[in-house]
Amino acid sequence: MAVHEHPHRSSGFRVSFRRNRTGVSSELAVSAVSDTDTVGAYVLASLRLLTGFVFLWAFLDKTFGLGYATPSGKGWIDGGSPTKGFLSSVAAGPLESTFHSWAGDTWADWLFMLGLLGVGLALTAGVALRLAAVAGTAMMALMWMAEWPPARHLSDGSVSMSTNPFADYHLIYAVVLIALAVAAAGDTLGLGRLWARLPFVRTNGWLR
Repeated sequence: MAVHEHPHRSSGFRVSFRRNRTGVSSELAVSAVSDTDTVGAYVLASLRLLTGFVFLWAFLDKTFGLGYATPSGKGWIDGGSPTKGFLSSVAAGPLESTFHSWAGDTWADWLFMLGLLGVGLALTAGVALRLAAVAGTAMMALMWMAEWPPARHLSDGSVSMSTNPFADYHLIYAVVLIALAVAAAGDTLGLGRLWARLPFVRTNGWLR
């Protein structure tokens, strides 16, 4: 049986033809190299960086009042509260009164802002993605409950304008965070590999 190999330069594939005595091709073996994996890794890395920027920008805007979601002069450093406006406006859901009681509390402001900063830095650097996934998912779950998409009407009787009774961007962000951690997306365009080699990370896998 003669073997004829025809390497194809494009797409990173090598096609091997095995011919029997009659000259008819009896087997076609296609071996995919790492091109697809490489593209996937860069796509996940891009998703990680963009998501990290979302968290970091929220932190910076709320801290310094950059004039987007937070007006100039109303930032955290100016004495404004990162949580008061959002939590005090909660108007639906079983935790409505609880969120109202938290609005503007010092502990709530610090916990929220440290969460934004920590998750943002972890995603941007590509380190501690498992911790970032846990912390970020907890934040997104609380924000989902604060907006309470299942509600058709708010507590004052007005229409909630909810576009979906379950799935919203908070849940999407949570799933993205979990997926990035599972896929070790910090290894590409990030410090994930270096982080994983540190002794305290090797002995504590949950820090990965």
